[in-house]
Amino acid sequence: MNIRHEILKAIEEYDRIIIHRHMRPDPDALGSQVGLAEVLRASFPEKEIYQAGGPVEGLNYLAEMDEVADELYEGALVIVTDTANSPRVSDQRYANGAKLIKIDHHPNDEPYGDLVWVNTKASSCSEMIADFAFSFPDVLKISVEAARLLYAGIVGDTGRFLYPATTSYTLEIAGKLLDFGFDAAKLNRELQQISLKVAKLSGYVYENIEIDQNGAGRVILPQELLSKFQVVDSETSHVVSLPGTIDVTLAWGIFVQQPEGYYRVRLRSKGPVINEIAKRHHGGGHPLASGANAKDLTEVAEIYQEIQVACHKYRQEES
Repeated sequence: MNIRHEILKAIEEYDRIIIHRHMRPDPDALGSQVGLAEVLRASFPEKEIYQAGGPVEGLNYLAEMDEVADELYEGALVIVTDTANSPRVSDQRYANGAKLIKIDHHPNDEPYGDLVWVNTKASSCSEMIADFAFSFPDVLKISVEAARLLYAGIVGDTGRFLYPATTSYTLEIAGKLLDFGFDAAKLNRELQQISLKVAKLSGYVYENIEIDQNGAGRVILPQELLSKFQVVDSETSHVVSLPGTIDVTLAWGIFVQQPEGYYRVRLRSKGPVINEIAKRHHGGGHPLASGANAKDLTEVAEIYQEIQVACHKYRQEES
């Protein structure tokens, strides 16, 4: 029995299923989590299905979380989507269920759970959930809402199908989801649009990015700057991809200072592998898209130096 069949068997066995995702959710986290929840609600109307986690941070047009009482975890199946490391699971009660399933597309650095399905070749966890649902058409039903959420997750994690993880199979799955007839144009507008204050912050990013001769870039966003633009940390996600639109940029870091003083680090790359850098600084992720943390500006400088070394090595190997 392969892992998909094992997961389906577990879903069929439990009357109560609680689905989690990672903290500070992006469209793929919510798309895979609530997309799966909607698939299960449509397929098993007699079961109790819950989506658990903290604030959705400006993505409420996609979904909201349920209030889940502590006692509901007793005897429940818990599924965690799109979360590589257990400390990042939003709501640590995920460990209180009777059985735990991990479904993810990040490198499997921490194979937590009783059942683990990891596919690093998938563009997104939402693609995996959609693929899972399409694999069992006699059992699993995809509702219009499930299709909307899964499509949103795929679009979000592929950068509207621009990132290297996009495959022909990704496009095939996305096309099947579009056939369900949700308002894709509206959804794409919601995913793309930004507030005026974030647009002004974007201008700052373009004007203040530092790029070395090998294409290593960095932008530091201190708390005073965020206050000036009246932007909170979750809104800075909209500017992370901007350096990639600059022709000479190869890999970069966005360093966002938190109220506590440390820096949240978002790393992106067009070629050099940067997830090993992230792992050395309390983070991880994909080879070309990762996250980390820096305790102060000294560590920020260390991370940027490591990005510079990675870019220099990549340029040498290319030439």
